[in-house]
Amino acid sequence: QVQLVESGGGLVQAGGSLRLSCVVSGISFSIYALGWYRQAPGKQRELVATISSGEDTKYADSVRGRFTISRDNAKNTVYLQMNSLKPEDTAVYYCNADRRLVSGRSLSYWGQGTQVTVSS
Repeated sequence: QVQLVESGGGLVQAGGSLRLSCVVSGISFSIYALGWYRQAPGKQRELVATISSGEDTKYADSVRGRFTISRDNAKNTVYLQMNSLKPEDTAVYYCNADRRLVSGRSLSYWGQGTQVTVSS
């Protein structure tokens, strides 16, 4: 059974920092690309950051330079370090594990989400 369990969300003042963690079980963690997505009330889910199995990273323009994604394959954990937080970063943050198969089909798994609230 595949499980992705996020933690580390909470309430923080603007300018503050949070570190999100996502522990993954039930898959071969090291071969999956991992990502953090977020969804604010009334908005669509959007990509925040991704890290490939080879540790190539990509960021949304809105968080580049403030957020850092990393992975620890020994701990089956992906992190999102969030600095200089802004009220517009308020959202539920979701962890994702994704693997593209040779057939072209993707295996994709999601966590339950963790709330991040940034007060002004």
